[in-house]
Amino acid sequence: MTSTIDRDPIDQLSYPPSPEFAANANATASLYDRAAADREGFWAEQARRLHWAQPWTRVLDWEDAPFAKWFVGGKLNVAYNCVDRHVLDGHGDQVAIHWVGEPGDTRAITYADLLAEVSRAANQFTALGLRAGDRVAIYMPMVPEAIVTMLACARLGLVHSVVFAGFSAGALGQRIEDARARLVVTTDGQWRRGSAAPLKEAVDEALAGQPDSSVEHVLVVNRTGVETSMREGRDLWWHETVANASPEHEAEAFDAEHPLFILYTSGTTGKPKGILHTSGGYLTQTSYTHNYVFDHKPGTDVYWCTADIGWVTGHSYIVYGPLSNRATQVVYEGTPNFPDEHRHWQIIEKYGVSIYYTAPTLVRTFMKWGKEIPQAHDLSSLRLLGSVGEPINPEAWRWYRETIGANRTPIVDTWWQTETGSIMISPLPGVTAAKPGAAMTPLPGISATVVDEEGKPVVLGETEANGYLVLDQPWPSMLRGIWGDSDRYRETYWARYAEQGWYFAGDGAKLDTEGDLWVLGRVDDVMNVSGHRISTAEVESALVGHSGVAEAAVVGASDETTGQGIVAFVILTGDGDNTGDTLIKDLKAEVSREISPIARPREIHIVPELPKTRSGKIMRRLLRDVAEGRELGDTSTLVDPKVFEAITRR
Repeated sequence: MTSTIDRDPIDQLSYPPSPEFAANANATASLYDRAAADREGFWAEQARRLHWAQPWTRVLDWEDAPFAKWFVGGKLNVAYNCVDRHVLDGHGDQVAIHWVGEPGDTRAITYADLLAEVSRAANQFTALGLRAGDRVAIYMPMVPEAIVTMLACARLGLVHSVVFAGFSAGALGQRIEDARARLVVTTDGQWRRGSAAPLKEAVDEALAGQPDSSVEHVLVVNRTGVETSMREGRDLWWHETVANASPEHEAEAFDAEHPLFILYTSGTTGKPKGILHTSGGYLTQTSYTHNYVFDHKPGTDVYWCTADIGWVTGHSYIVYGPLSNRATQVVYEGTPNFPDEHRHWQIIEKYGVSIYYTAPTLVRTFMKWGKEIPQAHDLSSLRLLGSVGEPINPEAWRWYRETIGANRTPIVDTWWQTETGSIMISPLPGVTAAKPGAAMTPLPGISATVVDEEGKPVVLGETEANGYLVLDQPWPSMLRGIWGDSDRYRETYWARYAEQGWYFAGDGAKLDTEGDLWVLGRVDDVMNVSGHRISTAEVESALVGHSGVAEAAVVGASDETTGQGIVAFVILTGDGDNTGDTLIKDLKAEVSREISPIARPREIHIVPELPKTRSGKIMRRLLRDVAEGRELGDTSTLVDPKVFEAITRR
């Protein structure tokens, strides 16, 4: 069997650093040297990019590993760093957020506007009796008030738990109950492809199932005007409370290890894990990575991350990272194909977006729609493209650069997780080369390696040298635990390599002959077929390489003979001529030819859509349920749970 890296020579082509970024290359390259010479000193240097009300006495306390403490003794206010200091420095008139609503309504929110709104919300939350350490659940679509709420919580030392607005009432209730939230902030409804859908009623349903609920108030933003039931004494309208509060509020400094947020992520047991992040280390690394990975220029760039704040990408690269760096950014409420497939390109064109950060699944969707759509727009303002959410296949990487970037923009293909809090592995524009589909190298200050089952380093360039990605040194934005379950934290992330004290990322990885790192996807997305380890990403890349396939998802299903059999689900391109048995036969032959006969799929199913979360991740766990004929697990995280009706009719 050959590997993803070896099977396609063009994947090995390095794209050199773009000349446009050369001016900053030497300064940025020196980050590697400084981090290597004095790792803690390097992170202290990055922390000093922020405003601290009280300096730290110790950079890192790792004595109670795996529970870290960063910038021990230091105090800061996260919201002050994201808003106040920019206004005090004379940048109050700079636009912080160009907000675009799904129906087409827009708002330009300056840093001065944002400070006033965050102060009003903080004053109202205080009036409701909330105090530092209390938890607030946020269940909202992509409206400005959602960001205001997050920042108001950070300002007061409240711990926010953002719940994706597409989650069911049951999923919401589970998260509210686990965090013991005192306040829920939501909207009356949300826009979905031109229609107003109720949202607050899901909060009512979630709380109705909790007779001893910790929730004292529900604060409601009037977004759509849908009829909304309000419970007297508990429910309050935003426009009748927050809007009338004082726009003046003095921020209080909190300890660097004060909890900032809980974000729930899927667990193998079915019970969501409440990932806990704290203040100083998290803000240091999100600010550092946003600045250097995106080569961000305050007051010049217009930045757009297409994620939802219900996911960690939205936390780190819509709220805390960009705002701490005084970014001007676009925040969009709707979907990329409403009212039509031109929406994203119209927004880029209108606002002159220069940095665009999106998910591989969206890039592949754009591929499916055809290059003539983006080519109908002036995208010359773009100077940097980013990829997030999963390893991007080389074909999509090249299409992204050639079609959207006009062969001139670098692509930063970023690897990180909810648990890591910030980007960990990525090329740096102007400093490192890039290869289509490769994460390349850990950022300065980050230590990652690829090891086998026993913890031994893999051998560079060996065909069968796939291994596991581990982080062998603590990092500032690392999770501090699982809310209320320290044992699960140790078992999930640290038990596999407990002797070495390494964080197990749960991803397979490989180093090529040049030492560049390739992330192969989740370990449970690495299939074992007759003793051969084959990554789902590897087979998916081969399938998408066929001209008739727009997107593919691959899972390993139980097989009595081989241990696992490969089952593929593919979406065809709009202009594909081949269908049915002929295409399936061609695709199986293509995979055999590109990888090995061992990797030939047992089954290939042509489907109209794939099950995805709002962050763009394909839910392969659910596809495995389909492939093995099991009852579907929890589908609440999907953008469209009905997608399985079409898949199961295949």
